[in-house]
Amino acid sequence: MPAPTPGCAVPRFSVIVPAYKVQAYLQESLESVLTQSYTDLEVIAVDDCSPDACGEIIDRYAARDPRVTAVHLPHNLGPGAARNAGLARATGDYLLLLDADDTLVPGALQAVADRLKATGSPDVLVYDHARTHWTGETVREGPAGRLREDGPASFRLTDRPDLLGPVMPLGDKAYRREFIERAGLSFPPGLYEDLPWTYPALMTAASLAVLDRVCVHQRQRRTGSILSTGTRRHFDVFAQYDRVFAFLAGRPELERWRPLLYRRMADHLTGLYSAPDRLPRGSRREFFRRARAQLRRYRVPGAVPVPGAVPARGARVRHALVRLGNHDTYRALTTARAAFLRARTRVRALGGPLRDRLLLLHYRLQRLLPLRSDLAVFSAYGHGGYACNPAAVEEKLRELAPRFRTAWICGPEHDATVPAATARLRPGSAGHWSALARAGYLVTNTDVDPRFLRRPGQVLLQTQHGTPLKRVGLDLVDRPAAAPAAGFAGLLRGADQWDYLLSGNRHSTLVWEKALPAAYTTLEYGSPRNDVFHRAGPAEVLAVRERLGIPPGTTAVLYAPTHRDYRRSRPDHLDFERVLRDLGPRFTILARAHRAYGGPLGRDPHPRLVDVSDHPSVEELCLASDALVTDYSSLMFDYACLDRPIVVHADDWEAYEAARGTYFDLRSFPPGAIARTEDELVDIFATGHWKGSRSAQLRAAFRTRFCPYDDGHAAERVVRRVFLGQTTGLPPFVPLEERRPAPAAPGTGPTTPGQRRATPAYDRLTLD
Repeated sequence: MPAPTPGCAVPRFSVIVPAYKVQAYLQESLESVLTQSYTDLEVIAVDDCSPDACGEIIDRYAARDPRVTAVHLPHNLGPGAARNAGLARATGDYLLLLDADDTLVPGALQAVADRLKATGSPDVLVYDHARTHWTGETVREGPAGRLREDGPASFRLTDRPDLLGPVMPLGDKAYRREFIERAGLSFPPGLYEDLPWTYPALMTAASLAVLDRVCVHQRQRRTGSILSTGTRRHFDVFAQYDRVFAFLAGRPELERWRPLLYRRMADHLTGLYSAPDRLPRGSRREFFRRARAQLRRYRVPGAVPVPGAVPARGARVRHALVRLGNHDTYRALTTARAAFLRARTRVRALGGPLRDRLLLLHYRLQRLLPLRSDLAVFSAYGHGGYACNPAAVEEKLRELAPRFRTAWICGPEHDATVPAATARLRPGSAGHWSALARAGYLVTNTDVDPRFLRRPGQVLLQTQHGTPLKRVGLDLVDRPAAAPAAGFAGLLRGADQWDYLLSGNRHSTLVWEKALPAAYTTLEYGSPRNDVFHRAGPAEVLAVRERLGIPPGTTAVLYAPTHRDYRRSRPDHLDFERVLRDLGPRFTILARAHRAYGGPLGRDPHPRLVDVSDHPSVEELCLASDALVTDYSSLMFDYACLDRPIVVHADDWEAYEAARGTYFDLRSFPPGAIARTEDELVDIFATGHWKGSRSAQLRAAFRTRFCPYDDGHAAERVVRRVFLGQTTGLPPFVPLEERRPAPAAPGTGPTTPGQRRATPAYDRLTLD
């Protein structure tokens, strides 16, 4: 690698991008780097003699941006050699290796730079990545907590051996260039060239640090990826692991890592053999023979394993069968095991009704046992993650009454969201039914299992999950498109189980008591999930914005539409690219798809579009944003607590009203400006009406009506009344004028009311 030219400023980052037959993705990848808010960088784009337009694209970017260096290789040498060519020209303090079909998320480099500074410039910084599938799904990989930032700012691999995990992508690390030069690391030829680079880098780094944030989106292409193609190039994996263990051989101080590397290799080889589309026809026997020799060669019996080196029993058996057996035996056993697993699945499917009957019998027997008055069981959104009003109540219960034991019902995919002090219950398990039978308190924001029967002495608190604008309960009798799946009789049977119903305001109280008439007691205390809006301060707001990658000084708009009962498919969203282009670089959109549509928006990424559909906390998104754009979502009532601008995009009001119905005409009593078209929405932001005096007046009236009790103490009122039995001495309601909700980020929030007079056109938009 060259030394920096004397007198020339050294960039903080050198981003190396090798390109071969990726013309469809290269421009997006380069844009994701060059449009980062952190600009102290150089991009070294290497054309690996690509037969398509990659070279032309690279030259075009190099001509218009001096930070881009174009490198053209005379022959196609492969990704390893292309990266080496980029490394030879790198002058930055830190090296980032980005595949040409991957992208940096907005704000990634700023977050990396800040973390490097905070951790004392470590040799290697590891951050997170997400895989973006061609179907539009984005999945964050790796076990929860792997990149936790607690403990020492920087450390050695011996302190965090879990970083030497099975998922070892190149693009989720920043390497100090001086460390790479000192270690003499480079990329070998062949496929899986990352193995002899990544493992040695982590093992020899004198200091490591982590950043718990997704900084890279790795594209999983439907076609064209060599890793999913049946080719003999997969045999290169043997030479790459030979290089890894050769690196160990000359360094006795690294021998401790041999058992863990052996396991990673064994997992990798057996995984490649088992994959149906990796190896060419007729080559499996040869691959098995070479894998057997490889496992025999590098196994050290009796070695003391580091954490993670001992595989689970099934993997241990597979490794041994490869190491000790022959191909025919292994194939017969694996075929038999696959047949057994298929048969077991069929048996379980046939035995489903029997299992259900046994669980209900278990539930009935558990109901004969005494109640556990100190056990409180919580759930939200049909056994989803730790969220909404139940989460706020659970947290406050542990604070005010630690004698209570709490449990959260959720699937394993939501475990990471649940606090360590809270037990987890699997939906449909015997433990779940035991809790329903014996818990003294049950708290949910949706329906309990219809087979649940509340016992005398049990207390069921229904918190709901928002102020109703759209019709609910019995008010949907004449709206067949929106009728509840359980039917109206089932809906009322569920309401009959409630002891308490939590209400955020008088409007909600009147709606619930009419639409879901039952003998419950209404607690008009406010929404506990909104307490955080009054507890958080500027530091928390900035921290959330940094985690989301919102560039400092920009205006973050949270776009959160609701679902449509009158259509089965996901509704069309905004033309984000057009909106962001028209609004300019000062704006970033945080886009959150409704949970009814199952995850991310599925749109092509944009440098200033952050898909937050899978973010576990909508409250954090509200804190991070400077304005809300929604259609008819109840989120507007919660967001009004922050006293920040709200814009309603009501482009299909008539259709929505006809299908679902609403309790009042939002157009006559809006929380801010109303746009009927995308053009009007852009105009509202471009002209500043979204934060003008008229918007503030509308928001104030809306907040007075719908946020009278959201003062930061709702959860405490609930806990003291429901769990501690207090009917007096509850926290008094703080008047609106005395509340101090969390401020928007400096330099991005609304202007002081009265700074700009609304135009007649704006008045028409909001008052028609």
